[in-house]
Amino acid sequence: MDRIKSTNLTLVIDEELLRAARKVALDQQTSVNHLVRQFLTALVQGSTRRRLARARLQKKFDAGLVRVGKRNWKREELYDR
Repeated sequence: MDRIKSTNLTLVIDEELLRAARKVALDQQTSVNHLVRQFLTALVQGSTRRRLARARLQKKFDAGLVRVGKRNWKREELYDR
């Protein structure tokens, strides 16, 4: 099994925030360290998913697979309802 290389990170955060994070970690039977790792993982994965989705959408636009019809209405007509 491959070992993932870990690196220490020093954070400077407000004491009250750390105290609250410790309470959350205790409630979830985990550590603040684990909560931070979970948050960073979700942040990176979300960013990656959005980037991939934009790339797929751009590819469809570039290939001409998405068509936008002719606009046969006026902006003012939308507000006449």
